[in-house]
Amino acid sequence: MTALRWPRAALPLLAICLLGPAPVRPATATTEVVDRAGLPVLTSVKARHVGNVDRVVFRFTGGVPTTVFKEWRDTLAHDGSGLPVRVAGTKILVISMNGAVAHDANGSTVAGRTGFALPNVITAVAAGDFEGSVLYGIGVQKQTSFHVSVQAHRVVVEVGAAFPTTLEKVFFVDSNANLASVTRRVPTSGPATAVLHSLFAGPTPAEKANGFRLVRSRATGFTRLSITDGIARVRLTGGCRSGGSTTTVASEIVPSLKQFPTVKWVKVYDSHGRTETPNGPSDSIPACLEP
Repeated sequence: MTALRWPRAALPLLAICLLGPAPVRPATATTEVVDRAGLPVLTSVKARHVGNVDRVVFRFTGGVPTTVFKEWRDTLAHDGSGLPVRVAGTKILVISMNGAVAHDANGSTVAGRTGFALPNVITAVAAGDFEGSVLYGIGVQKQTSFHVSVQAHRVVVEVGAAFPTTLEKVFFVDSNANLASVTRRVPTSGPATAVLHSLFAGPTPAEKANGFRLVRSRATGFTRLSITDGIARVRLTGGCRSGGSTTTVASEIVPSLKQFPTVKWVKVYDSHGRTETPNGPSDSIPACLEP
């Protein structure tokens, strides 16, 4: 898979963004983060729900990117290596910001992966900081309309979230290696699938600070979730290995699905479609998740 790249000598941002750049306010000397090449530096990626949209804000110091490209994609490749990048969700809104960097003289300035507890936007994942271009993938529950604007020291991405939602539980592992749940507002249509997308998006920064973590057991995600006759079946994608632990990704998937009244048993399959007890009313995991 080749990396997602756009020509550096692109049209001015005014011609391609939905809103033109607002005047840039100079940063103060006490807060300025300077790149050696004099390019704007990404300093934070945050998101919140506002009205009927989920708003993701990429904040910069030293100016703003010269051009911003955006595109819905099914997969994301790292800009530079070309390797696939794991992004949770049904679709990925790819944001490429040229004429900027995500590092200073001390290294990376932002986390490479951030989970959000929002109705639609559930994660933002870094996929490149290469040759003056910063690439991100925004994972969503639903592909909806979006709007991108450039303001003083910010690139703002607003993704539509005007759909019915419901509060459901997502189970992670806490600091004591026990299962513990957090709540997520997910789309009312297909809530079980949405819960698993939220699971693979991982805990939010605040939840991580409280000791929550996602145990993936090398899985990159899931596919083929079905619920029939009280049995939920789900296939993992990517790798599958317990590492000798009794707590695996199945430990989080099973209670996350059993909260729904239509689910009595959960059968987890590896990426090859194998599980230990494929038939009958019982829970089942693949051999690769055994301790």
